[in-house]
Amino acid sequence: MAAQKKELTVEEKLKALYDLQQKLSEIDAIKTLRGELPQEVQDLEDEIAGLHTRVSKFEDEIAVAQDDLARYRDSKVKAEELIDKYTTDQDNVRNNREYDYLTKEIEYQNLNIELAEKKMNEIARKIETMQVEIDKAKEMFTDREHALEEKKSELNEIVSENKQKEETLREKAKKQENKIEERLLTAFKRIRKNTRNGLGIVVVQRNACGGCFNRIPAQRQMEIKMHKKVIVCEYCGRILIDPELVGIAPEEAKNK
Repeated sequence: MAAQKKELTVEEKLKALYDLQQKLSEIDAIKTLRGELPQEVQDLEDEIAGLHTRVSKFEDEIAVAQDDLARYRDSKVKAEELIDKYTTDQDNVRNNREYDYLTKEIEYQNLNIELAEKKMNEIARKIETMQVEIDKAKEMFTDREHALEEKKSELNEIVSENKQKEETLREKAKKQENKIEERLLTAFKRIRKNTRNGLGIVVVQRNACGGCFNRIPAQRQMEIKMHKKVIVCEYCGRILIDPELVGIAPEEAKNK
C-alpha cells in the first residue's frame, strides 16, 4: 500500500508548486528551443522534395518537347525533299496543268516548312525557358541542402547538449510532483495546459498578476500575503504567490 503524502501547509504547497513550475519552465524552454528546429528541418525537407518534383516535371516536359521538335524537324526535311522532287518533276511535265499542280505542291510544302520552323522556334524557346527554371530549382536545391545540413547539425547539437539536463529536470519535477496532493497538482496542470506560456503559478508583480498583468484588488493582495489559502487570479485563473514567500524581494518582482 502506497505511503500517504505528508499534509503540507498552504505555504509549503505554494512553495512546492512554485519550485515545480521553475523546473517545468526550464523543460519548456528546452522543448521550445528544440521544437522550432524540427519544424524548420521538416519545412526544408518538404521544400527540397518539392524542388525534386519540379525539376522532374520540367525534365519530363522537355523530353516531350524534344520529341515534338524532332517530329517537326523530320516534317521539314520531308517537305524539303518533296520540294526538290517537285522542282525536278517540273522539268519533265507534259502540260501546264501538271506544271501548275507541281507549283501548288511546292507552295504547300513551303508552307509546311514555315509552319515547322515556327513550331520548332516555339518549342526551342519553351525548352530554353524550362531549362532556366531547372537551373534555378537546382541552385535553390543546393542552397536548401546546405541549410538543411546546418539545421540538422544544430538540432543534433541541441538534443545532445540538453538531453541529460532535460532528463535530470524531469526526474526532479517528478519527485516534486510526488510531494503535492493529487487534487492541487491536477488543478495546477490544467491551468498550465490552458495558458500559452505554461505558467500555472506566478508571483504578484507591481500589485498585479504576473501572468496576465491585471491589477489585483488590495484585499486580495492581503489574503495572498497571509498564505492562508491557495488563491487564483480572477482573470486568468493562475495560482498567485507572494514573491517574498519564494525569496523574491518586492523590487525584484517588479522586474520579473
